[in-house]
Amino acid sequence: MNLPLAPDLTKAGTAALRDSRISTAFVQANGLTFEVDQCGTGDKLALCLHGFPESSFSWRYQLPVLADLGYTAWAPNLRGYGKSSRPALVEDYALPHLLADVAGLIDAAGKSEVVLIAHDWGAVIAWEFAIAQVRPLTHLIICNVPHPAAMQRAFGFAQLLKSWYVLFFQIPRLPERLLGRQQARPIAEVFVSSSVDKSRFPPAVVQVYQDNAAQPGALTAMVNYYRALLRFRSKRKVGTSVPVITTPTLMLWGEEDVALTVESTHHTEDYVRDFRIRYLPRVSHWVQQEAPEAVNEMIKAFLLDEAIPYARWELNLVPSLAEASPPVEGAAG
Repeated sequence: MNLPLAPDLTKAGTAALRDSRISTAFVQANGLTFEVDQCGTGDKLALCLHGFPESSFSWRYQLPVLADLGYTAWAPNLRGYGKSSRPALVEDYALPHLLADVAGLIDAAGKSEVVLIAHDWGAVIAWEFAIAQVRPLTHLIICNVPHPAAMQRAFGFAQLLKSWYVLFFQIPRLPERLLGRQQARPIAEVFVSSSVDKSRFPPAVVQVYQDNAAQPGALTAMVNYYRALLRFRSKRKVGTSVPVITTPTLMLWGEEDVALTVESTHHTEDYVRDFRIRYLPRVSHWVQQEAPEAVNEMIKAFLLDEAIPYARWELNLVPSLAEASPPVEGAAG
């Protein structure tokens, strides 16, 4: 399947790194102020939640596509990120507050239908939001984070090794000091070091994330998500099962994820009534940024109730390395 190329937004200056149709506004929700990238004016809302250590900028390739599908597409900077409100306490980043943020943003948009699209930490929030049925959703799209019950079921030594940073982040102040060196240069480096197609993360792109993290108090807020996750996580009563999600759900999974095992996706269908998954080989954790063409086609098909394409990577032999070209990551077959 031939995919339309995502716009090349990396060759110009920082001001041209996103589609010109995307604007930024400030939205009041749940008693906080959220900096929200917006695109489109449709009657339906597509709410895109970013992860760590990203920002709303991580959805730059998806917002115009969603707008073209008739949605008002919003990508907020979550609490603590960018110019959104930055509460000071660890408990301010506990999941109940994060779910209330999403509900508040949905209410502020005032649209007739809601699609929730999420990656990494945003997906942690989105799974819990759908499980608790905080607000009605027509579709749920999850990128590279497993359902919490499937994660617990698959958690083993391999995943423990990948999750080392979650325990490291529990240490007071030290993570912020290390990540904040050289104006948060390690934040920029994490995208390049953990991606497969490094051309998707040129200096101008990773500088956006570095600048966000270098703001006063930003790194502490970002790390506090992990601290609150372990300190204030709710425990399900013994003998109670996880409620089955009834919202139609699509999971998109870059197989070269440095933080999560593919095994953590297994058995998700036990917890989601209408579930589909598409694996993207040779694509990293940053799936919607590294393979935007494939991801966008999959999202479009899912929302239009069409057949969702699969992704396939092919190994090609060439006479010499001079004739070899980088593989097209996430090309659907």
